[in-house]
Amino acid sequence: MKIIHVHLTGKRKDYYFSTIAAIYDTLTASEVGMTLNTLRHAGLAGGGTVITKKAIIKQAELLTRSTRLKK
Repeated sequence: MKIIHVHLTGKRKDYYFSTIAAIYDTLTASEVGMTLNTLRHAGLAGGGTVITKKAIIKQAELLTRSTRLKK
């Protein structure tokens, strides 16, 4: 599962989202430092990082514990 971490540098706040679009349900383009469409094309895929004047945005894989028991 992918997770997107948004760190607002001026406010020193961290947010975690499941999709790029979900970021803009909570934060404005002004708070993030770029619009939804620009962020979609900015290269987050594959664990990339995007840095704006207001935020650091990273996409990574969320590691979870396997629910299957090993014998």
